[in-house]
Amino acid sequence: MLAPAFEELTGISVTHNIIGEGDLVDNMQTQMQTGRNIYDGFINDSDAIGTHIRYGTTINLSEAMENEWTDFTLPTLDLDDFIGIQYTTGPDGSIYQLPAQQFANLYWFRYDWFQREDLQEQFRDIYGYDLGVPTNWTAYENIAEFFTEHVGEIDGVQVYGHMDYGRRDPSLGWRFHDSWLSMAGMGSPGVPFGNPVDDWGIRVDEESRPVGASVTRGGGTNAPASVFAMQKAVDWLRDYAPPEAQGMTFGEAGPVPAQGQIAQQIFWYTAFTADMTDPSVAVTDEEGNPKWRMAPSPVGPYWDEGMKVGYQDVGSWTFFDSTPEDRRTAAWLFGQFTVAKSVSLEKLLAGLTPIRESDIFSDQMTEMAPKLGGLVEFYRSPNESNWTPTGTNVPDYPRMAPLWWQNLAPVISGEITPQEGLDNLAEAMDNIMARLARANVFEAYAPVLNEEQDPEYWLSQDGAPKAKLDDEMPQGTTVPYDQMMEEWMAAGTR
Repeated sequence: MLAPAFEELTGISVTHNIIGEGDLVDNMQTQMQTGRNIYDGFINDSDAIGTHIRYGTTINLSEAMENEWTDFTLPTLDLDDFIGIQYTTGPDGSIYQLPAQQFANLYWFRYDWFQREDLQEQFRDIYGYDLGVPTNWTAYENIAEFFTEHVGEIDGVQVYGHMDYGRRDPSLGWRFHDSWLSMAGMGSPGVPFGNPVDDWGIRVDEESRPVGASVTRGGGTNAPASVFAMQKAVDWLRDYAPPEAQGMTFGEAGPVPAQGQIAQQIFWYTAFTADMTDPSVAVTDEEGNPKWRMAPSPVGPYWDEGMKVGYQDVGSWTFFDSTPEDRRTAAWLFGQFTVAKSVSLEKLLAGLTPIRESDIFSDQMTEMAPKLGGLVEFYRSPNESNWTPTGTNVPDYPRMAPLWWQNLAPVISGEITPQEGLDNLAEAMDNIMARLARANVFEAYAPVLNEEQDPEYWLSQDGAPKAKLDDEMPQGTTVPYDQMMEEWMAAGTR
């Protein structure tokens, strides 16, 4: 839609390719390493911000807008209106990427089933508390067990209390490095990401230099909280999800809740909201109103106040110094066009991936809100800022992200234990960081790994990594959805 409109206005022809995320990251990495121009601009996740601040090949947008792009920057760009600009900003205060779309990982559930008095009474008889939005992982597990084993069937259809995916595939990495460990409480307090230990388990020093992922170096990747999180992922997928989910990828599993068999999903991307609102799907009523709702995800037993609660994806325009200046400037113009205020609201109404505060609070979104199951309320709440992307602790996202699915796929399939898989992952992360430091490839914030010590040295100190809890499954707690939304919206204004 936008490329032809841009050409009509400017005479600049735009060719844009939609490719798989793995291929995109490979192309980006090749361009950064070789200096050969492959694309004039990328939509690259802000998860790579740690890469962009270190290699010295990504255009510093703050500097460019003050210098070579002074005459090519929209006077109405209004950076303060972007709700995700803090995620594309480095420790030096400079902006390296321009947000183009956002979506979060939230809790999704069948509101209509949770409201049924017969199911509420049955749940209370079995578990001793009310069926509602789970606020901790114990309650989530109880609800998953309830719908899978005790309810079993609704309106003649077999139902399940959980949905996930487990195929050995690059998308399995997203499932876990998208803040799964930090949802359990593995990292440190701090937003947009934990400091000193982030949601990957990587610890940094006071100068933002990574010092290790393993517990022996002060990291949290293989800490007790992480082991707990992985064990729950394995157990829930095996016991409470449809059997075919274990062989699914991200793309295959995403549409399944819309088919009407799933009671809840702890780790649901709001990017699927548009698919959930189609009047033809099983989870909307005759008027097109959702039978489902989204809510904040429950947190695990290691979680502390002040920590991030979940993940938010921020796809962002990214430019490299290897692109010839005229092409780079043209790409910057087109990138701004796709996020300009004259465009962004229409784009939000079509795709439901907001980037601007002014769009979120628009009359059009107020009108659409009842059809979107809580999406508008989520983005209007100040609590939204507790859902954040991967931060600046990760020094080389393209090299390190694949380590997750490669090391954790055997855990999901039962070949090795969660502890073994996370030990392997933490060691692989440390090895890559050490190798990159030796290669002297970074212009700034290069890793300086801590010497290994007995894990007890770190586990006995305050903060992450945290020692194993005596009780990892405390009493389940829930909140009625409508009460939760009132409290959510009363938290203040953005």
